This record gives sequence, structure tokens and C-alpha cells, in this order.
Amino acid sequence: MRYITGGIALGAALVLGGLATTAQAQPATPKSLYAPSELVLTVGYGDNAATASIQRAVTLSCSSSGTGSHPAARAACAQLRTANGDFDAITKSAADRMCTKEWNPVTVTANGVWQGRRVAYEHTFANPCAMEGGKGLVFEF
Repeated sequence: MRYITGGIALGAALVLGGLATTAQAQPATPKSLYAPSELVLTVGYGDNAATASIQRAVTLSCSSSGTGSHPAARAACAQLRTANGDFDAITKSAADRMCTKEWNPVTVTANGVWQGRRVAYEHTFANPCAMEGGKGLVFEF
């Protein structure tokens, strides 16, 4: 008959160690008075986000005045606030731009959180010319 005393001691230490760790967990506290607004924005060539070849991507944080890797973060955040976070109001606005009818799709996406709400937005423009007329400041990068 074999006795395995080391295994029992090791198991007891793991259980007791786990209890000590869980007792120290503290609830998360907010770091800001603003609702979270953190987005990852992309521009890519393709019919949809799943198959698009991503050309550019930036981060945009609008919890305060506007930060992130977006080159015009403050202006992009201001445009989103004016539109109440409605990306369709920005990308589907009527543009006074004349473009050819060629099909060379460009897809823009926004993923993350806007004022505490989960965001997963995707819009496909017919071609780069159409995107120039309807991307707004949010997708200007």
C-alpha cells in the first residue's frame, strides 16, 4: 500500500491559498464621472467587415475631451456627441459630392462602448469617392 502525503498537503495549500485570494477581492470603482466611451475605428477595402482588408485603425476615447490615436480626436468626439452616438447620422448623411458608379467597396467600423452602451457599427461605401463625401470627422484618419 502506498501513502501519498505530499499530494494531500499540496491540495490543502492550494485550497487555503485560493480562499485567501478570494477574500481580498474588491469591487471595481469608476475612474471617471463620465460614462465609458472607448472605440476602435477601422477603414478597410471590402464588401463587409468580416472580409475587408483593414487599411487603417485608430482608437478614440470620448470620456472627457477626446483622446486616442485618432488624429482629430476632439473634433470626432464632438461630432459623435452632436449626433448622440448615431453613426448612421454621420455616415449616411447626404453628400453634395459627384462620384462615379464604380463598385470598389470601402467598409468602416466602430467597435467598443459609447456612453455606457456596447457599439458594433459597420457601414459600406460604394467606393472611396463616396466615402470621402460621407465619412464625417469620425472616420477621417
